[in-house]
Amino acid sequence: MTTTEYGIVYAVHIITVQFGSVVSKVCEFLLRRGPLSSREISRLVEPDMSYNQVKDILCLLIQHNCVQAFSIEPPDGSESKATVQYIVLCNNILHRVRYNKFSRIVNEELDFKCGAVLDGLLSNGRLTLGQLIERDKDSGKPTGSEEIRESLQKLVADRFVERIPSPEPVLGNKEQELAKKKGSKAAKILKEPETLEERVLEAATPVDAIRFPHIFEQDSNSPLADNDSNIPEGKRKQRDVDSSDHNNEVIWRPNFEEFIRRLRHKACVEIVKERRDEGCAIVLKAMLEVGRSHEKKVKTDKSVPMSLSSIYEEVMKTEAGRTLVLERVEACLDQLSATSSYLPAFVIEMDDSYVVDFKSILSVAQKDEIEAVVMRRYGKEAFRMFRYLSQEGRFVETNKIADAALTEKKDTPQILLKMWKDGYLHMQKLVVTGSYVPFLLWKVNKLIVTKQMLDEMYHASLNLSLRLAHELELEKEVILLSSRERDKKIKAKGLLLSSTRFKLDDAIMIFHDF
Repeated sequence: MTTTEYGIVYAVHIITVQFGSVVSKVCEFLLRRGPLSSREISRLVEPDMSYNQVKDILCLLIQHNCVQAFSIEPPDGSESKATVQYIVLCNNILHRVRYNKFSRIVNEELDFKCGAVLDGLLSNGRLTLGQLIERDKDSGKPTGSEEIRESLQKLVADRFVERIPSPEPVLGNKEQELAKKKGSKAAKILKEPETLEERVLEAATPVDAIRFPHIFEQDSNSPLADNDSNIPEGKRKQRDVDSSDHNNEVIWRPNFEEFIRRLRHKACVEIVKERRDEGCAIVLKAMLEVGRSHEKKVKTDKSVPMSLSSIYEEVMKTEAGRTLVLERVEACLDQLSATSSYLPAFVIEMDDSYVVDFKSILSVAQKDEIEAVVMRRYGKEAFRMFRYLSQEGRFVETNKIADAALTEKKDTPQILLKMWKDGYLHMQKLVVTGSYVPFLLWKVNKLIVTKQMLDEMYHASLNLSLRLAHELELEKEVILLSSRERDKKIKAKGLLLSSTRFKLDDAIMIFHDF
């Protein structure tokens, strides 16, 4: 989904708060204009900053995984050189407000020592093992180099941390690639990435054997390495060039993709627990554990097929799951596979195997969020109309909507118009021969509504962040209250606003990241 207007404003605000207005100015140009070269950015920001300042800012944003450099291969026969361009990674900027969630995942699933290593990577963007050890030495309570090494190994093994991508991938000329594939079977089978950002990220990401090495060398001169015997010579050379600093130490960064996958799975389990029961949630969680290693991307619509035996084996690994007998697990799978007038099937049964339908599970949460907003903003009658149109999925005439929603026909057009003006409905006028008054047809366009909701949530998050900063500044100026009372009041307001923003971000992820 493309970034909305308030999504851009919110991302710029995050960069402003954390790095200052000068850095955010460069970031905003990249967000609004798309990929630019350093010279193009320099011309846009003149005379506020020099070319060297622009280069320093780009290095800072790359260090914190907010920008990716790339170049496009020139056409065949062209003597011009490929120009290095910079593309902003808006999702990574938005992830910066989720660092507490990421740390909590590691603290719960691994331990606090791993959490401390992750915190170092989150706050510094990219570090080598040597830099992580030096950071530990500078702390008040150092844990030791071996502890840091072991913690980093655990994080890499669980894919919470990855080797940095290629610093400057070269993209093939898309027109030439399409011309070569035209008419071939590959052109019919292979699907091109939808956006330039996806192409850049795909080209920059190394293969898994390089991205998540499993073997750590004990040599102090090369603290971390993978099994080179399993990596082709070309990839090994690319690894050495792309992922090491001048000391030949591997550079590491947080793997946001894995954190979002874990949060997505957690959200699905919570939805099933709320809509079904505790047993179904335990079974679904086990299914997600079985299929997680097979997920190639975060936004996977359906999992791989899983057998009953593999699901039951995973269920038995948890304390809560050991209370479930095989018959109960089968009953939960039947319950998850069932459909009703208000709930879709969360699991698909096919040929003695089971598939998790992520899309259906998350659609329930999205529907709940949208309908809750419609209810609060427009009332019960509008809520019934909106739900009816959502279920119909087609254009419906005004009087039919009034009959289905049990509302007064004279009030129905005004209510529908309010929702249409705010972007929640799509309207079409149908002119009938011999009639002066056109028929109005109404429909819920889910893509438009989802984008509208997302933009409103970005706006709300921005307002909460501004309000939180304002309240903290305001309270600091209050001198009439005692110190203890002032601190207590500041913490109470800050906790309330932070908690609200935290929950709002969960809703944003359901619409954008999951």
